[in-house]
Amino acid sequence: MGAWYWIGVLAGLGAALGILCTGIVPRRVAALFAAVVAGAIGITVFGWDEAVGGLVGGVTGGLGAIPILRGALRRGGTRGGLAALVALSALVAAGLAFVPVLGYLEAVVLPALALRLRAKEPERYAGLRTLARD
Repeated sequence: MGAWYWIGVLAGLGAALGILCTGIVPRRVAALFAAVVAGAIGITVFGWDEAVGGLVGGVTGGLGAIPILRGALRRGGTRGGLAALVALSALVAAGLAFVPVLGYLEAVVLPALALRLRAKEPERYAGLRTLARD
């Protein structure tokens, strides 16, 4: 296994940490926290190139999971149930990171999924909210 494998593993682990941190810490700092943790793991265990993979994976995983969690909470999901599902999905994503190339795909697919979900959100108009007050 070459360095490309471990960079992909750290990118996938960073994405898994991003998913987990989105459920634990406030959503504004989840991606930053996950990137710092994944980067620290990469630099202490491997080297700078794996640390960069972990940083990128942490940012993309955190930013990709935010719209999914926000939508689930808005649609009536409970915080306890959602926390369990987020932890389980982060565990699955971490396991998949060790499959060659899937770590890279996790870091790319999560933000693409978030952009797709954001495009499907209905727009809100101020006029409809003002009519509801009457």
